[in-house]
Amino acid sequence: MQSLFIFFLNFMSSTANRVIKNTGYLYAKMGITMFISLYTTRLILNSLGASDFGIFNIVGGAIAMLGFLNAAMASATQRFMSYSEGEGNKEKQKSIFNVSFVLHLGISFVVGIALLIAGYFFFNGILNIPADRVFAAKVVYGSLIVSTMFTVMTVPYDAAMNAHENMKYYAIVGIFESFLKLAVAFACVYTTFDKLIVYGSLMACIPLITLTIMRVYCHRHYEECVIVPRRYWNKGLMREMTSFAGWGFLGSISSLLSNYGNGIVLNHFWGTTLNAAQGIGNQLNGQLMTFSNNMIKAINPVIAKTEGEGKREIMLKASCLGCKYSFYLLAFFGIPFIIETPYILKLWLHNVPEWTVTFFRFELLRSLLGQLIVVLQRAIDAEGHIKNYSILRSLSYFLPFPLLIVAFSFQASPSWMYIIWIFCSNILGGGIVLYYCKKNCGLSIKYYMSEVIHPCFILFTVCILVSSIPSYIILMESSFIRLMITCIISTGTFITLFFLYGISKEERLAIKNILKKLLKIDDKHTYRQ
Repeated sequence: MQSLFIFFLNFMSSTANRVIKNTGYLYAKMGITMFISLYTTRLILNSLGASDFGIFNIVGGAIAMLGFLNAAMASATQRFMSYSEGEGNKEKQKSIFNVSFVLHLGISFVVGIALLIAGYFFFNGILNIPADRVFAAKVVYGSLIVSTMFTVMTVPYDAAMNAHENMKYYAIVGIFESFLKLAVAFACVYTTFDKLIVYGSLMACIPLITLTIMRVYCHRHYEECVIVPRRYWNKGLMREMTSFAGWGFLGSISSLLSNYGNGIVLNHFWGTTLNAAQGIGNQLNGQLMTFSNNMIKAINPVIAKTEGEGKREIMLKASCLGCKYSFYLLAFFGIPFIIETPYILKLWLHNVPEWTVTFFRFELLRSLLGQLIVVLQRAIDAEGHIKNYSILRSLSYFLPFPLLIVAFSFQASPSWMYIIWIFCSNILGGGIVLYYCKKNCGLSIKYYMSEVIHPCFILFTVCILVSSIPSYIILMESSFIRLMITCIISTGTFITLFFLYGISKEERLAIKNILKKLLKIDDKHTYRQ
């Protein structure tokens, strides 16, 4: 354990300025984009109405998931780039980039053809869309196909950005993208044309604009981003990357299809209004997830680089710490939202579609459980042997789809969608991750349970019980004052439990040393000014 903290302290000492800047960029971006995104959703929901908003989420909802698919696919290329950077091999990085570019060019065409074929079945008996809105839905779907293909082709550039940990660029592009979405929302509000067609078409253009900027930037700033396949072609590397990316893509596409497929099943049995509730729940949960995602984005390259350097024990312990702290970050901001969901949604949207409160709470619970294993998945990727793991993980992603059809056929409540989802993806899927992390990487399950599961469970349970006192014990009326009291109690309880119980003595010492280093840097900066 001591070697791990020595590693982190040395790492922070040598890269303190970069870490401070990257953290500042990511959280500045998060603060701006979260506000814009929440306001944009309110504008769009009021402009389109619940039915058309639900149509967009079920037909064009995959656009919102392209970021997830893009990041999941980029992780394969990033793994090879970061691993080779740990080895100190620059020429190999150029080969990796060129092989990745050719590979994803082919994948983009396969994805485009698959979506065209799927569209025929979607609009002929599967989707439950009012007849007068079918044409608008088809326009949105066509825009989605074009946007998807370009997104897939830019995966190598996204991987290069992650490998170089260039968070400043991510912040700038992310803020720019949010303002584009706000512009689309205003265009939708004031347009005299069909609002759903305008919204779907313009939203599909945004990824093309931002990803084109990314390509130009990478070619100008990173020497490995050169497209010369003949010079840097490597058959052995192609086979290795194709195998790794293929199995990784299986897991990613299974998860994507599970999310999208469950939405289709929900639409088929319950209509577009519940898709609107699901879309709102997903978006609010996604905004809260950015707090933990920022940390995960920073630690992913470290996992691959330490594995490339042969530091397996440090990699595993860093992975466990990543799981614990990503859970803490999401729980810290999520607990008040769980307790005060009805008031927050009413304050945000005014007109809240039915089932939105329940769907959001379940979605946030699903995300919290996912944080407990999320970095361990990156550890398995870094080790490299992912075939059997990917097959079983994909089955756990896909299993909710047929089970949900059966459940709804027997008149099950819409909330069963999340109950089945949590059981298959989080419980069964989490067991698969732990098994292969132990088998492939040598993870100690006892260490994981004592250092991750136990403190996270105790802290979350106690904090949510104490924070619920104003709402469920004192029975205060729902109001802004109660929301503020809940937030204050939650924050105070969480911080107290975090320092007294949530971290070990070694972690507490490491945090103090890191804070001292940061304060010294700040003092030097102030002195220079």
